[in-house]
Amino acid sequence: MTAPGFDDIGACVFDAYGTLFDFNSAVDRCRGRIGGRADELSALWRQKQLQYTWLRSLMGRFVDFWHVTGEALDHSMKVVGIDDPALRAELMQLYLSLEAYPDARGCLERLKKAGTKTAILSNGSMTMLVSAVKNAGLDDVIDAIYSVDRAEIFKPHHSVYQIAVDELKVPTQRISFQSANGWDAHGAAAFGFRVAWINRFGQPAEALPGDIQAELSSLADLPDLVGA
Repeated sequence: MTAPGFDDIGACVFDAYGTLFDFNSAVDRCRGRIGGRADELSALWRQKQLQYTWLRSLMGRFVDFWHVTGEALDHSMKVVGIDDPALRAELMQLYLSLEAYPDARGCLERLKKAGTKTAILSNGSMTMLVSAVKNAGLDDVIDAIYSVDRAEIFKPHHSVYQIAVDELKVPTQRISFQSANGWDAHGAAAFGFRVAWINRFGQPAEALPGDIQAELSSLADLPDLVGA
């Protein structure tokens, strides 16, 4: 049964990093080389990656997410005291083939079988996203991939969410948007999407504009939510 607020959904649009793909998996694969500060490096890398997107958006100084990811890694490696160009290069390469969360494929398969359009809308560059989708084996269950590169500004700017409306030709209120990032979920809700926050990490709710319609702990629950 479709949940209240998620009836007549024409498309399910997903954030990529943290929602479909595990951004920690790059550092996890190099844990033996990094040592005891691996978790700190991974957390700081992600924190700075997001922080730099917001600051660049405010500054009006857009560069693609690959560039931002590299800048964030450079800063984070300095903070944790790692000077290893070969490791830096390997971590960046691994970011192109992040592991998908175990619940991602099953969710997408059910949506696809039900005839629901599926798409990614992400800060990632097209090269990064296409590589991640292909390496995770999700290319057969994702109908479209959209990057903020078109808008030349990062989420949660409204022009990014508008990309999905324009490209999918589905009205705003008939799009269900999924993100594990609370700030992104609120941004999409403020724009007008029906939003399911995939709260993988048990985070407290953000105090931001935008009413999120559903909170799920896993993507596995999404098909039932939208009646797929």
